[in-house]
Amino acid sequence: MASSPENNASPSIQKVMRLESSQGKKSQHAEEAIFYMNCRAAYLTVFKSSLENIKSKEQLSLVLQQAGRNPCQKTVNKYWTSQTTTLNFDDFCTILKKEKPATKTELLEAFGKIDTDNTGHILHDELYKILTTVNSILDEEPKLSCFLLQRGEKMTRDEVSAIIKQADFNCSGKLDYNKFCDLYMTTSEQCCKTAREKLEVDSRLRQQQFGNQAELPSEGITLPVSKPSPRISRKTDHKLAPTKGDSRTPSRPSSAQSCKASISTTVSMGASSNRNTKLIEPDTMKEWQCAQSKGCFYLEEDGEIISHKYKLHLPQRSTVCITIKPLNVRQVEGKSYHWLSVDTALYILKENETQENLQLVSFTEQQNKEMFGWKGELGSGVYWLLPFTTGCRLKKVKPQIAGEAKLVYRGEDGELALTKEFRAALLDIFETIDLDGNGLLSLEEYNFFELRTSGEKCDEEAWAVCKENFDMKKNELTRQGFMDLNLMEANDREGDPSDLWVTLLSLGYNKALEMTEACPFVIDVYAEKCKPRIKAIYLEAGSSQLNRAICKSVVNKGEAKVMDGCENIIIYTYKAGRRITSVIENKSENKVIIHVNNEQSKNCLSNRGLTVFAVEVAPKSMMVSQHVMPLNEQEEWLYNCVHSLLR
Repeated sequence: MASSPENNASPSIQKVMRLESSQGKKSQHAEEAIFYMNCRAAYLTVFKSSLENIKSKEQLSLVLQQAGRNPCQKTVNKYWTSQTTTLNFDDFCTILKKEKPATKTELLEAFGKIDTDNTGHILHDELYKILTTVNSILDEEPKLSCFLLQRGEKMTRDEVSAIIKQADFNCSGKLDYNKFCDLYMTTSEQCCKTAREKLEVDSRLRQQQFGNQAELPSEGITLPVSKPSPRISRKTDHKLAPTKGDSRTPSRPSSAQSCKASISTTVSMGASSNRNTKLIEPDTMKEWQCAQSKGCFYLEEDGEIISHKYKLHLPQRSTVCITIKPLNVRQVEGKSYHWLSVDTALYILKENETQENLQLVSFTEQQNKEMFGWKGELGSGVYWLLPFTTGCRLKKVKPQIAGEAKLVYRGEDGELALTKEFRAALLDIFETIDLDGNGLLSLEEYNFFELRTSGEKCDEEAWAVCKENFDMKKNELTRQGFMDLNLMEANDREGDPSDLWVTLLSLGYNKALEMTEACPFVIDVYAEKCKPRIKAIYLEAGSSQLNRAICKSVVNKGEAKVMDGCENIIIYTYKAGRRITSVIENKSENKVIIHVNNEQSKNCLSNRGLTVFAVEVAPKSMMVSQHVMPLNEQEEWLYNCVHSLLR
């Protein structure tokens, strides 16, 4: 067996390597602590507590300014949609991670595109024209646009005059944009410094904890509500399930200074090769009737995960076996595919007669390699199948791509054509969105694709036009028709691939045509005594009924521990072959803040993205604390988590 470089190194070198590793971790923790201190300082400049919610666009803009950002209306509208009611401290920190403050270098580069002669000045007449004219260069420079246009609109003459009258950076009818940038950077830094100083002076504010997470009351599970599009604005409803909290990196402190009570949970897990799992063998179901449907998990910009949701119809009582696994689309030898390592699960819920609530039946906890399944008896009726992934493996990553793949080219005849690489990606996309696997796209299947990529649906009339122009069979779009449709889109833009990239990015592809932010899957339902029917109904984010089902499954099957010194707080821990999920239940009449520390865990990957964080749990409710998986499945992993109640 080959030894690692560290094993071959001398004891002194090993010591240095361990010291450097330790220092690196400390540096990372220090950076996190500084970031969250700045977040907290800015938030508490506007609000009395970090548990207060942002309730208006104006408050959002103000608190972002206190954090050294300069949000234009377009930026504010991105996070405060027509359906948004409130944003909490977690949301605020997530926004700050995405909206990096403009640097002086970036601003100077943007101004340089206006000052083509590189004089360091811009004539006031030119500045007036840029700031008051529609479709100016600001439309191409978002950093400069937010820097100059606070409302996100073109300025009036009086507003431009107010800038020009500032003597510090104006002279002889010119704007000295270098001095202008210096003043902006100084003002921005002063805002942050003032907020930090206020936080340091006020010890009461220093003790404020880091916001809340959406909580789950113990009521029944409600039916999903259809949403117009996963790509357009969705309501930010923090009174429902913690869908965002379970799929994004929360903003949390790196220390717990005021712990009243705590409880520690330690679970040692073996490597995947040593796991003893069992799932019904396919040979025993050869005579069973089967229904199949494909689907996909898609990762949103904010880290939220959406997926298809399904209805299962059973005409009579039968023993069934339900499985889910990543979809094995076209593969190139020697190339790894990220989505094949993504964990998948299905929660099975029974629809009652009134359709008001859904009752959890079970979930797929038996495992055979990448497949998860459940076998049992189901009565006749309608069931919901809700796909789930923890978010441990399917999460945002920093792109490291040198260039952009070419999508179209012009042949010798001057006609546009799709590149070989783009055609291959389109075939994979077709395979994924062809939910029933018949090699054709029905209008319903195509509309899931349209909702995901454009936020709109194709109606019967538009589908008829499609039928006249593209290859179809039995009123369903063929692979060739799908290819031609994308080629038509390229021709409509005269070879500009911008719209094609919008489609690809929304489907989880990066600029190298690699699917890194999506995970296609396939569901199989076997029934012994009847013909099952499965149909995709929605494409939406994890809903309240899914989160309730997750909590209930952990409570039913997990180990319960009452927190020492606080009998109203219970931590449930469920362990399976490659996943550990913890749930916090708060039985008290008051909301509580729970600090979660995973620093002693080994070879673990949390969906939270941090080793230390905190969550708020509402009175008489429960919520998912975290999902944890092994970082390297071929090695043993140790889950060591301390939940502490903060003052």
